[in-house]
Amino acid sequence: MPKMKSHSGMKKRVKVTGSGKLLTQRAGMRHQLERKPSRLTRRLTGTEEVSKADRPRVKKLLGR
Repeated sequence: MPKMKSHSGMKKRVKVTGSGKLLTQRAGMRHQLERKPSRLTRRLTGTEEVSKADRPRVKKLLGR
């Protein structure tokens, strides 16, 4: 059986750490930032871990 290809869209969105955690950007920081409170935009900066419910699907798409 041939190797499974990893999903190119998921490769661009998720980073796998050395310990195996899946990190992704938080949602809601693409547009209309002037309307959002500064407190919210500060909270949305940085990365977060992929939710527990989504981990199996993301791992499958990454070929892990």
